[in-house]
Amino acid sequence: MYFIKRYGFLKLSALLMVLCSFTNTKGQVRSFEFYGHTFNIDVDPNIILKNKVEFNKEHISSAYHTLEASNYQPIIDTLLAFQKKKQLNDWLFYQLIRKTAETICAKKNNYEQYTLYKWFLLGKSGYDARLILADNRIIMYVYNNEKIFDIPYLMLGGKKYMCLNYHDYIHTNFTSIPDTEMIGIAEAAKPFSYQITKMPDFNPSNYGKKQVSFKYGAQDYHFDIKVSPEVESIFKNYPGVDFSYYFNIPLTKETYGSLIPTLKKNIDGMSVKNGVNYLMKFTRYAFLYENDRENFGKEKRLSPEQTLLNPYSDCDDRAALFFYLVKEIYDLPMIVLLYPTHVTMAVQFDKPFGKTINYNNRAYSICEPTPQLNDLPIGKLPPKLRKEAYEVVYAYEPSAK
Repeated sequence: MYFIKRYGFLKLSALLMVLCSFTNTKGQVRSFEFYGHTFNIDVDPNIILKNKVEFNKEHISSAYHTLEASNYQPIIDTLLAFQKKKQLNDWLFYQLIRKTAETICAKKNNYEQYTLYKWFLLGKSGYDARLILADNRIIMYVYNNEKIFDIPYLMLGGKKYMCLNYHDYIHTNFTSIPDTEMIGIAEAAKPFSYQITKMPDFNPSNYGKKQVSFKYGAQDYHFDIKVSPEVESIFKNYPGVDFSYYFNIPLTKETYGSLIPTLKKNIDGMSVKNGVNYLMKFTRYAFLYENDRENFGKEKRLSPEQTLLNPYSDCDDRAALFFYLVKEIYDLPMIVLLYPTHVTMAVQFDKPFGKTINYNNRAYSICEPTPQLNDLPIGKLPPKLRKEAYEVVYAYEPSAK
C-alpha cells in the first residue's frame, strides 16, 4: 500500500509492516443473488477485520496488511472471471464489488469496514482506487478519464479521481476535502469507466408489463412492454455522463424482445421517412411528460430503458429513446442538439425534409421527440427554439457508412 501525496509517492510498507500469523482454517462459501445469477465467494476467515476502523493512516495501513496477508486471491479471481464471462462494464462490475463487500461486512453494521473492503477489492482487481480520511469520514475515489458530471472529483498529478461514495455523505461539502493525500494500492493503475455497453440478463420472471399506446394516423397502437425494476437499481447512483454514453445504453434482452420486433412489424412497408416519423410520434405521445425538477427534484438523465420504465420523462430522456430506436431499426446518421432549455434530434435522410441543421457539410432534418403545443412533423422546429443558439453535443455515424 502507498500513501500518495499530491506530488509523489511515499512507501510505508517498511515502516508499517504488520507481523501476523494465521491459521489454515478453511474458507466459508457465501452466496448472494446478482442480476439473476447466484454468485459464490470463498471467504477466508483471516480477511475478516476484527477491530473498529479508526480514522488515521496507521490503522488503515494495519487493516490493509491484514487483508493482504489473508487468502483474498480466490475472491479476486472469482470476481474477474465473472466480469469476463458476463462482459460486465466497470460500473456493473463495481455493483458486484459492492455486493461482495456487503456480504463480507454489512454496510449498515460497519460502514467504514464495508468501504475498506470495496476499496481493497476494487484495487486488487486492478483499478486505481483511493481513500481519503477527513472529518471522521472515509471517502472513496477512483481514477477516471471521461466526461462525468454531477459528482465530486479531485485532481492528483494531472489525473481526475471521481468520488464513488458521495451519495453516502449528502451533507458533506466536498470542495473542502483535502486533495494533498490519498491512500492507494501500488499495483492498481487501471482507469475506471462509466460507459455501459451491455445490460445484464435479468431473471425473466422479475419483469412486469407496462401498457402504452398512441395514435398514428387513424390507427391506435398498443404495446405490452416488459420492464424490470432492477434496471433502476443499476442507475440509482449513476452520474451524469456524456451524451454519447447514455444515448447508447442498450435495452435488456426481455425489454428489447417485447418492443423492437413489434415496432419493426408496425412500420414494415413504410418509407424510411414515415417509419422514422412513426418512431418520433411513438416517443412523443406514448409516454407522459414531466420535467426532472418536478419528477425527481433534480436534473436526471434516463437511459432509453429507464424512459420506458418510468411513468414520466422529459426532453433529453425522449431524445435518448428516439435515438436508440432509430439507430436500432434504421441506423441512420443523427445529431443531438442541445439548446439552453431543451434537447432535440436531427436525422440525416437520403433527401432532407423541412428545417435542416447543417453540420460538417451535411443536412440533418429536425425530428422533435418531445410533445409540443402543435403536432410538429419531421423538419419542423418548435417556434420557441427558432432563434435560440444550440450546440451539437453528439454526432452519430453508422459504422457501415
